[in-house]
Amino acid sequence: MKFEDIQLGDKAQIKHLITNQDIQAFVNLTGDDNKLHTNKAYAAGTSFKKPVAHGMISASFISTLIGTKIPGDGALWYEQHLEFLMPVRVGDEIVVNAEVIKKIDRLNAIELKTEIFNQHKQKVISGTAKVKVIEQELPQNEELLDRSSNFVVIIGATGGLGSALAQKLASQGLNLVLQYHRNKDKALLLKNALESEFGISVYIYQANISEEAEIRELFDYVTNRLGPIQKIVHAATGPLPIIPFEKLEWSDFSKHIDIHVKGLFWIIKTWLSVNREIKYGKMVAISSQVSDHPSPNLAAYTTAKSAMEGMVRSFALDLSRYGIRFNLVSPGMVDTDLNTDWSEKAKLLVAAQTPLRRIAKPEDVANAISYLLSPHSDFLTGETIRVNGGLIMK
Repeated sequence: MKFEDIQLGDKAQIKHLITNQDIQAFVNLTGDDNKLHTNKAYAAGTSFKKPVAHGMISASFISTLIGTKIPGDGALWYEQHLEFLMPVRVGDEIVVNAEVIKKIDRLNAIELKTEIFNQHKQKVISGTAKVKVIEQELPQNEELLDRSSNFVVIIGATGGLGSALAQKLASQGLNLVLQYHRNKDKALLLKNALESEFGISVYIYQANISEEAEIRELFDYVTNRLGPIQKIVHAATGPLPIIPFEKLEWSDFSKHIDIHVKGLFWIIKTWLSVNREIKYGKMVAISSQVSDHPSPNLAAYTTAKSAMEGMVRSFALDLSRYGIRFNLVSPGMVDTDLNTDWSEKAKLLVAAQTPLRRIAKPEDVANAISYLLSPHSDFLTGETIRVNGGLIMK
């Protein structure tokens, strides 16, 4: 059974007749020749009156049930609690039951209620088991794992970084889905330019990413036309006004949180809901160096980007079972329209403080994202690539 196929309440059962041969085999294997188990005369002089089968003989059939029924091949039984309630003797037929009572997603493990009864429906052993579901690693070729999915969904494609990324990916022959919020004219110009220059297919779609229904419509549109989505980049952002604390309102925070946190949440949530069979994928979100080193009067933006980073790293852990790599690109100051409120003097000062003596170009950020979308980064998840010319090193 695959982990995702196992449901709470799933049950399995096996039966076994305890024989003298079972007891002798157990003695031969373990060396446990306690007379209470092997000598009728000795047992007759105890309160049990008759030999009692080793408790672990019956309990061992929990392993049989786990290894052959729930979850079956690949089961790794790593924890068991047992309470021995009644003796089991030669001639008893034991009935071993297991029921899934919990799924532990972060471990790809399940918890089972384990109970053993005799032929008189008396419970003889009670307990719980924890089992890790180890799935076979299939050869990663084109037939089993399509890493070469030839399209990328870019959220926020009409921004400075989104447009540069679209140009970079189009030059690699990738088809594109460009999401935009309001700037339809720029989305159309970008679509026409990329299709004309690179001969690729470009689809544009308007959606407010903070609205669940609109994200679902976007994903339905894409999957109906192009199939399962494997690669997404969250490059959306909003205006970046410099606001001193005295003038801050909660609405300033909520605008950024809607884009960088709420929007990202609905993108990931919807992505998995329409791609249940996905076994490989790449999600890259664009953060900012303000998460490492806040700048003055950017509290709302800094808060949202910091929360975004926490969300991405959490999902990298929680959703690794889907084969999705969640990573971040964190630029320093980038030469885009987003930084129009910064004076030329401020930009020159940042460049002077940067070891590589300039601020980032959109193409620098696009190159890092392109790497994270490629198979070359398959062993990276939960990582942050800082594109800042060495201004902040970690």
